[in-house]
Amino acid sequence: MRFKVTVVGAGNVGATTAQRIFEKGYADVVLVDVVEDMPQGKALDMMESAPILGTDGTVTGTNGYTETAGSDVVVITAGIARKPGMSRDDLLFTNMKIVGSVTEQVAKHSPNAVLVVVSNPLDAMVQHAKAVSGFPKERVVGMAGILDTARFRTFLAMEMNVSVTNVQAYVLGGHGDSMVPLIGTTTVGGVPVSTLIEASRLEEIVQRTRDGGAEIVGLLKTGSAYYAPSAAAAQMVEAILLDRKEILPCAAYLEGEYGINGLYAGVPVKLGAGGVEQVIEVELTAAEKAALMKSADAVKELVKVMASQG
Repeated sequence: MRFKVTVVGAGNVGATTAQRIFEKGYADVVLVDVVEDMPQGKALDMMESAPILGTDGTVTGTNGYTETAGSDVVVITAGIARKPGMSRDDLLFTNMKIVGSVTEQVAKHSPNAVLVVVSNPLDAMVQHAKAVSGFPKERVVGMAGILDTARFRTFLAMEMNVSVTNVQAYVLGGHGDSMVPLIGTTTVGGVPVSTLIEASRLEEIVQRTRDGGAEIVGLLKTGSAYYAPSAAAAQMVEAILLDRKEILPCAAYLEGEYGINGLYAGVPVKLGAGGVEQVIEVELTAAEKAALMKSADAVKELVKVMASQG
């Protein structure tokens, strides 16, 4: 019997996430979107690739939630991207309504699912999804750290001209300007990166990581990243469904870990069948600890703004 995964939002991130999961063959996928016929069309297109790929999984497109019932994992990518002239708060309130409405529906139809939130502003949206769903903290987790870490590892591998598999790193904190790449624990082939790349160049790579999403938006002109974000979301889904117990940087609800309480923040977690099975506390330098607290404060501000609208 295959697993069942729902992906809400059939835009670039959602549809590509659905495709990646479908291609693995271990799950039937339901793709949901409010746009009439669009998820149905994308689902049919994916299904027609099954004989080529040799997968017997199914993809169902729908504009409702009945077909999502009993999902093991629900990935929420629904929401709008920030447009010129929009403030951060405008994006926050609009996506708060969208994510809140989606969460109500998926919680009702799949009360035992693990929720993986991808919508932006990520840390605030996953906090909202937890509040609306009423799910335990273990079963509501956000995707951002894997993406930010992948960007950091990519840039370091390009700089050193080595395989990305030789670069080990973590990026913690919020998914935004305040993210915290951990230089102290970053290694290339087991060698501390600070001994291989001079500090000023390393800082440039850190800044490029922080600007990773904006760089792609600037190049695409009319869209944002989706290949890497969808790969990150699919990795989380696989870790949960296959109970991999993988240590991955995700937005998790903290209750005292890292000195943060009652708030979602990007930290390394053990991801398995129960969702977030453990928060892993890595040793931080004083500067990294201060940067993580600053990042948490930025998220806290967004949560306060949401509460004022609640």
